[in-house]
Amino acid sequence: MKTNQEFKNSALDALRGNWGKAVVATLIYVLILSSITGPVVINTNSVKQQLTELTGTSLSGYQAAALITSPEFISIQKQASRTSGISTLLQFFLVLPLSLGFLNAFRRLLVAGDSQILSNTFRITFSSYWRKTWGMILMYILIFLWSLLFIIPGIIKWFSYSMTPFILEENPELDASSAIHRSRMMMRGHKFDLFYLYLSFIGWFILGILTAGIGFLWLAPYVDTSLAAFYEEVKADYALNGGLD
Repeated sequence: MKTNQEFKNSALDALRGNWGKAVVATLIYVLILSSITGPVVINTNSVKQQLTELTGTSLSGYQAAALITSPEFISIQKQASRTSGISTLLQFFLVLPLSLGFLNAFRRLLVAGDSQILSNTFRITFSSYWRKTWGMILMYILIFLWSLLFIIPGIIKWFSYSMTPFILEENPELDASSAIHRSRMMMRGHKFDLFYLYLSFIGWFILGILTAGIGFLWLAPYVDTSLAAFYEEVKADYALNGGLD
């Protein structure tokens, strides 16, 4: 297994001369995510404030019952439900597939030297869209279900399934469950390796916070390209050991 520094050096080699494109792609990616989630967050906060204003005073049992059945309270509840539903749909059908496209765009940069990061992000996102989207949704559903047992199993499964976005893109013949299963097989014995790789970026993460988030425009490409290098290594190790499911 390569060292963290070797993964990071591979990422830096791929990004050399392409930092401008990587930062622009990251900025547009962040703006898209903000435009998707921002209005939902603002609307949710507005609904919460309205509910607080209605229920902020002490009420008798009779007054509380009257408030709950009032048209104003019912209207606010419906607005909150719509906001929650919209947020969930956007997360499932836009954010998840777009994150897959963004991650694999940096893999293409690493493996093929393809520096069209922004256009590749969208091209990858919307090719085999439904298969990839269902794969990402299923992956997070499984992680969520494992998290219900306790937070630690959820974290372990997150690392176990973490190669799924790469596998879905590189192996169009695999369905969602098969891609998740292959990720689990690939990550046997390598989950701590990935944790250690993420941990090695902690200094850069702190620097990103200190720069009011601006540093993350450079950190995201660095991390994602390093993760792509990690994927290539565990994929090779999986193949070397027969690639048997």
